[in-house]
Amino acid sequence: LQAQEDRHSEWEESIRDFERQDREQGFPAPGAVVFIGSSSIRGWVTLKDDMAPLHVINRGFGGSQLDDATFFANRIVIPYFPSRVVLYSGDNDINSGKKPETLAADFRAFVERLRGSIPGLPVYFMSVKPSNARWKHWGNMQKANALIRDYCNTDSLLFYVDVASVLLGADGKPDAALFKEDGLHLNDAGYIKWTEVVKPLLSQPLPSGR
Repeated sequence: LQAQEDRHSEWEESIRDFERQDREQGFPAPGAVVFIGSSSIRGWVTLKDDMAPLHVINRGFGGSQLDDATFFANRIVIPYFPSRVVLYSGDNDINSGKKPETLAADFRAFVERLRGSIPGLPVYFMSVKPSNARWKHWGNMQKANALIRDYCNTDSLLFYVDVASVLLGADGKPDAALFKEDGLHLNDAGYIKWTEVVKPLLSQPLPSGR
């Protein structure tokens, strides 16, 4: 537990930066789509343009794990009263040794934290992505994705978004042309692939007239 608290504290400066942005630039209007998660969200520098005309807020902080998003949700998600929340996390979790079942439980806790304040909030889970840098973990990442997909299928306002398969080449391995030189993070071409998957889903009307 202490290790977890120490890890959360690593991101305090990043969270304060977000809060400072909100003070200096004006607090975002309610109803935006909040993207939160690890470096794959933080590094999505074209996100606002890619999702236009949707109003989006980028709250990615690099190196974070899923329970970090839950821990800080009261500060960088819930206060915005978002219309939807999109999460990308889990890459670092599996790489650090967490089991697929733990990741799935952490996602449930994330949803419960958000909905404790905003009942019925639509939440989108972007699947854990394959990469050459972490290819040895792909089996466990796929297991985590399957568990989370099954959970999303129990709720019409939870959405599993497959952003993994579009990153694979014809040989079934990650397409190096979509990644930076580190073999882990997406390049511009990779984010174009993600935009082609994510934006149409966010543009669809929600069930139950939400």
